[in-house]
Amino acid sequence: MRVVIVGGTSGIGLAAAARFASEGAEVLVTGRSEERVRAAVKQLGDQARGEAVDARDTGAMRELFARFGAFDHLIITVTARGGAAPLSALTREGLLAGVEGKLLPHLLTAQAALPTLSPQGSITFVTAASAGAALPGVAALAAVNGAIEAAVPGLAVELAPIRVNAVSPGVIDTDWWSEIGEEARAAFLESAGAALPVRRVGTADDVAAAIAFVAGNGYTTGTVLTVDGGGRLKA
Repeated sequence: MRVVIVGGTSGIGLAAAARFASEGAEVLVTGRSEERVRAAVKQLGDQARGEAVDARDTGAMRELFARFGAFDHLIITVTARGGAAPLSALTREGLLAGVEGKLLPHLLTAQAALPTLSPQGSITFVTAASAGAALPGVAALAAVNGAIEAAVPGLAVELAPIRVNAVSPGVIDTDWWSEIGEEARAAFLESAGAALPVRRVGTADDVAAAIAFVAGNGYTTGTVLTVDGGGRLKA
């Protein structure tokens, strides 16, 4: 089995890569940072290889897939930093950053992979539970992630028998939160976890397990699997 994980050098992508590699898959991870790519491959071991490439560069992604050759599963985890803001503070530039940093790379990377992706394989998008969250300040995040999730059923029919799914994480303890500072991050994650039915926030491994399920289950397609610790159940 050969797996490509776009955005696989840290966080959820790296956890998914480690899971597939531990199960004997040949894994290709990509990221924008050459240093992170090298560190990820070193951590993953002999089952992995990596390439520094910007997922926003569709031409570069096409070349990457052509070099790698036939493969079985595509996982796309790339995301844009930031984006949370009340409607009154949204800017055109901020909205475009979300579209160009996540929506376009997800869909155009999937397109670029089609010539070499196995007809019996799968595409898994990693979105975010903000797509369905009734929370203030997440309209821009919800718009981007919701757009990807809305595309899943149609793509599952259009690309069949290739299976197309999405995994939609809630609050996950990864470096995504590092920009708010360590003290604020720790306080936020503790508070967020205490409010969830499972009484904790998620880990990258939690999401990796869900990715492995939808990629590996040959009878699952057109599905958005929410992994949020029950966050969607809160009043």
